[in-house]
Amino acid sequence: MQRGFDLDLEPDREPDRDLDPEPDRDPDPDPDRTPAPASEGFRFQKLDAYKVAKEIAVRVHEARIADAELRDQATRAAKSAFLGFCEGLPNEMPGLRRRYFTQSRNSVCELAGAIDLSAAIGAMDAAAAEAVLALALRLKQMLFALLNGRGR
Repeated sequence: MQRGFDLDLEPDREPDRDLDPEPDRDPDPDPDRTPAPASEGFRFQKLDAYKVAKEIAVRVHEARIADAELRDQATRAAKSAFLGFCEGLPNEMPGLRRRYFTQSRNSVCELAGAIDLSAAIGAMDAAAAEAVLALALRLKQMLFALLNGRGR
């Protein structure tokens, strides 16, 4: 007789240490350490390029492009540009940074094409498209500088 899926594959295994049964208890108390407020976020969130990439994604989302295929393409490209940039920032190894920043730059170019076409066929407000394209060009220039070692 065939059984269904058994979700408890390792019943004798100890529970993960990452799951703290006492969430209010600090696992590594350090009386000299003052925790940073959550509002400060990561250092890279203060970078102009981060803010521009995020603003692009927000504006593309808010544009509500009428053509479903172009909306999907533009939204995915904007998110990919933003997230690829974020993924490349913490990498200290030049090869990894280059890879992520190149992917981000390529997504910015894809986004520009989707936005330009959306405006050309009337699926997006022309002024909104111009604003996104201006931000995309700015981000592309920042990524170029980061890729060529001038943005450190």
